[in-house]
Amino acid sequence: MHCFRACALVLSGALASVVSVPAVAYQIYVTNEKGNSVSVIDSEKLAVTKTFPVGRRPRGVTISPDGKQLYVCASDDNGIDVVDTSNLKILRTLNSGSDPEQFALNPSGNPLYISNEDNSEVTVLDVEKNRIIARVPVGIEPEGMALSPDGDTLVNTSEVTSMAHFIDAHSFKLIDSVLVGKRPRVAIFSKDGSRLWVSSELGGMVSVIDPKTHKIIKQIRFDVPGLTQQEIQPVGIRLTSDGKTAFVALGPANRVAVVNAQTFEVEKYLLVGLRVWHLTLTPDEKLLFTTNGNSNDVSVIDVPNLTVVKSIPVGLAPWGAVSSPH
Repeated sequence: MHCFRACALVLSGALASVVSVPAVAYQIYVTNEKGNSVSVIDSEKLAVTKTFPVGRRPRGVTISPDGKQLYVCASDDNGIDVVDTSNLKILRTLNSGSDPEQFALNPSGNPLYISNEDNSEVTVLDVEKNRIIARVPVGIEPEGMALSPDGDTLVNTSEVTSMAHFIDAHSFKLIDSVLVGKRPRVAIFSKDGSRLWVSSELGGMVSVIDPKTHKIIKQIRFDVPGLTQQEIQPVGIRLTSDGKTAFVALGPANRVAVVNAQTFEVEKYLLVGLRVWHLTLTPDEKLLFTTNGNSNDVSVIDVPNLTVVKSIPVGLAPWGAVSSPH
């Protein structure tokens, strides 16, 4: 009896200690394109904790590997605002080239690869020295930027040219250009680097490309009951690290498509806010946040259960989103 009680007390204490461990709270940073601001969402509270001003027309956003600095494309200011995440103050504005829209940051934290929409080029920027290292001519209205996991290949998408441009990340020379669907927006590599996913907004598809051969493996199309093909406009893409699932934001279709990343079959459509644009996963991949540009909110998706659990009001015309890395 004494042993039973003692064991029960030990077990009770162990359970209490497990329950008392707080959940990990990540910070989600959302750029508000028409609000000239960034909203910060606490992933545990699922609420905006702060909104702070940045440059004009903020769109692309990324964060340093240590989580200490946030980079924001201030497109109409032709610069990149660098924000101290500890106090949400702008430290400095980097020389980005004309009209930066999206970018990719080297995993080391330097350099930054920037898509300049106005002048049809990619700018490579040393963020420590605020010095442009290289300019790479690409197609008309470049937008999406991606760096391969091995750090060897950059990919840029050009909206008007409808191409994915492959660039040597060391020599900054254009290697190849692959024709994809009309108006490509986002490019993203799978974690193992074996696949490149490119969304085509007006083409209504996602192209999956072999990065080694530059050949298109599959073009994924979407069919949402009750909607026309013109309403289905893929933009943002996020892939789970296990390589099993892709989430695709379908713009004015107001849906996120859940795609089997191995068979390329669409498994489900999740109804979110109006004109869903970009997406970000928390580092533990338990939550997916979507920016909904026309309803001025962010939808929260429970990834394991594939359900939309909340809508969070943010600023005007939310565009980009990134999660803190830790």
